[in-house]
Amino acid sequence: MCYVIITCWSLLWTLSSISTLLVLVISVMSPQWLVSPPKKFGLSGLSNTTYSEDEVYNPTLGIFNRCTRLHRFQEIYKRDHCANFVTGYDMNDDEFPHAWKAALIFFSCAILLLLFTTVTSVISMCCRSLCGKSIFTVSGLIQSIAGLLCILGLFLYPGGWGTQRVKLFCGDRAGPFYIDQCSFGWSFYVCILATLLMFGCSVISIKADTSTCSRKVEEEVLEGKNLICVI
Repeated sequence: MCYVIITCWSLLWTLSSISTLLVLVISVMSPQWLVSPPKKFGLSGLSNTTYSEDEVYNPTLGIFNRCTRLHRFQEIYKRDHCANFVTGYDMNDDEFPHAWKAALIFFSCAILLLLFTTVTSVISMCCRSLCGKSIFTVSGLIQSIAGLLCILGLFLYPGGWGTQRVKLFCGDRAGPFYIDQCSFGWSFYVCILATLLMFGCSVISIKADTSTCSRKVEEEVLEGKNLICVI
C-alpha cells in the first residue's frame, strides 16, 4: 500500500530544494556578476558635453553574458542590450577566461544535481527509499556535493579577472582576485546565498527523514490512513 506522508520538515525541505534550484539558475544566468563604473555618452561627442541622467549607465558582465548600452549616429538607446558573448569553449582566455569555463562547468553540474534532488524531494512524499537507502539522506548528501561544486566555482571565478575582457571592463589594474574599479553585482551574492541554502537543505533533509519515521506517523499508518499529515 502506498502512503503519502507529509510533515512540516519534509514540506520545508521540498520547498527549500525547489527554491535553491531556482536561485542558483537565476544567479548563473544573470549578467549581473560584475558592475562597471558609470559610463557616459555625449550626443555631440565633445568634451564639454552636458550629460543627462539617461546618458549615464553601468554596464554589467556575467560569466558568459553581458549588458551594455548601444549607441550609433548620435543616438543612444535608453534600454540595456544583454547578449551572450560566448561562441564556444574553444574561445581564447582573454575573451572567455579558462577559470570562468571551469566555474561554469561546476555550476552546471551543481544545477543538474539540484534538479535531481528537487525531483526526489517531491516524490519523497510517497517514496521514502532510494536504492535501499533513505531518499532524504541520499538527496541531502547530493545537495552537499552540489554546494561543494558551487564553492569551487566561486573560488575559480575571480581567477578570470586578469583577462583582457575584464580589464577593458573594470580597468587596466584588474587582475586575479582584484576587480579594480568594478563592483560585485547582485548575482554574485545570490550565488553565495544559493550555496548556503544547499547546505541548509542538506541539514533539513535529516530532520525530514526523522519526522517521517516518528511514532505519530507510525500510529497513523497502523490506522490504515493513506494520506498522513503531521505537524
